[in-house]
Amino acid sequence: MEVQTLSIPQIKMTDKGFLTMRNLIQSRLGINLTDQKRGLLITRLNKYMKQAGFTTFQHYIDYLQDDQTGVSLGELADMISTNHTYFFRESKHFDFLSATALPQIMGQLRAQKILDFRMWCAAASTGEEPYGLMITLMEYLGDTYRSWDAGLLATDISREALNVAESGIYDEESVAKIPIGLRNKYFSKTQENNWLINQFVRNEITYRRLNLMRPELPFKKQFHVIFCRNVMIYFDQPTIERLVNNLYKWTAPGGYLFVGFSESLSGIQNPYRYVSPAIYQKS
Repeated sequence: MEVQTLSIPQIKMTDKGFLTMRNLIQSRLGINLTDQKRGLLITRLNKYMKQAGFTTFQHYIDYLQDDQTGVSLGELADMISTNHTYFFRESKHFDFLSATALPQIMGQLRAQKILDFRMWCAAASTGEEPYGLMITLMEYLGDTYRSWDAGLLATDISREALNVAESGIYDEESVAKIPIGLRNKYFSKTQENNWLINQFVRNEITYRRLNLMRPELPFKKQFHVIFCRNVMIYFDQPTIERLVNNLYKWTAPGGYLFVGFSESLSGIQNPYRYVSPAIYQKS
C-alpha cells in the first residue's frame, strides 16, 4: 500500500509584502536584506509562521509591529541570521586582549588607584564569547581578580540565545578547542556528559536582551573593552556608521573595540584609531 504525504502549501509573499518586511527588518534590526535573500526569508518564515498559526505574511507583519516587548524581533533575528560561534573564536583577539589591552588599561587604572574595569560583549549569542572573555580576564588577573570590580555585560537581541548562555551548558564539540587545562579549571562534567561552566564564572557575567539599533543605549558608565564581532556583516554602511559612533560614545578613553575579522571600519566615518586588523582604540 502506498502512503501519500500531504505537503502544507507555502504561504505566499507578494512584492509589497517583501518590501514591507525588508524595510521593517532594516529599521528595527539594522539588517540589510537584499533581493537575493528573498527566497531564504520566505523559506525560514514559512516554517515558523505555520507553527505559530499565521495564515498570511501581513498577519505576521502586524504582529511584529504591534509587539512592544521586542520578543518577536528577537525571534525574527534568529531566523534570518546565523548564530554560529564557539569558544575563543578568532583567537588572535583573545591573545591581544591578554598580552596588550589588559596590561595597558589596568596599568593605567592601577596608577589612578581605580580598580573598576568594565567589558561589554555586545553580541553574546549563546555565551561562548562572553565566557571566553571572562576566562581570559580571570587568567590575566589571577589571585588579584577579587580585588577588582571587574564584571562583564553580555547582551544580545535573542532571548533564546541568552537562555542558552545563562545555562552555561555546552556539548563536547563546543568545548573541543578549549585547552584541556582551562577546560578542567573552569568547567565540570555533567551527568549528561556535557560541560557546565563553573558558577563563579557565571556569577561575574550579567546577561541582558538589547537591540543595538536603539538610538540611545541604556548605560551609565563607559566600557574599557567592547567586543562587537560578526554583527556588522548584516548591516549597510550608514547603519554601521551609526552603530560604531554609538559604540565610541560608550568606550572609555584608551579603551578598545574588537570587531569581526570579516568586518572593517575602512570607509566608515568614526573617531577610533586603527590598531591592527579588527581592533580599534579610543585615543
